[in-house]
Amino acid sequence: MDQVRIDKWLWAARFFKTRSAATDAVLGGRVHVNGSRVKPSKEVGREDMVEVTVESLKRTVRVTAVSAKRGPASVAATLYTETPESVAAQEQHRLERRLARPLGSDLGARPTKLDRRRLDALRRSLRRGHQG
Repeated sequence: MDQVRIDKWLWAARFFKTRSAATDAVLGGRVHVNGSRVKPSKEVGREDMVEVTVESLKRTVRVTAVSAKRGPASVAATLYTETPESVAAQEQHRLERRLARPLGSDLGARPTKLDRRRLDALRRSLRRGHQG
């Protein structure tokens, strides 16, 4: 097998969990082969450059082997080699996600009764200031 459909290859290489998700990504323009936007039926072979955007992360890989069957992750990793720029971008993305504060982390617990009274007093004073 010298060539395989891009949607099958993306699924076999484990870029997407389902083949239909891979097809949707190709149709949505998030996959480029050798710099060109392609259709799901486009065949890829060894040495083709594939750019895939998954969850706002752009990965650039060179196809080293083709397979239409999905196997274990260890086999999927042998289907491509990632470019050094792509590896660096992926590491940067991981670092940014790790350092980003989770939503709501600064809120703490529910307001206590005393906190609620203080908030109500503040709101009352602000309303009086806007009315007068």
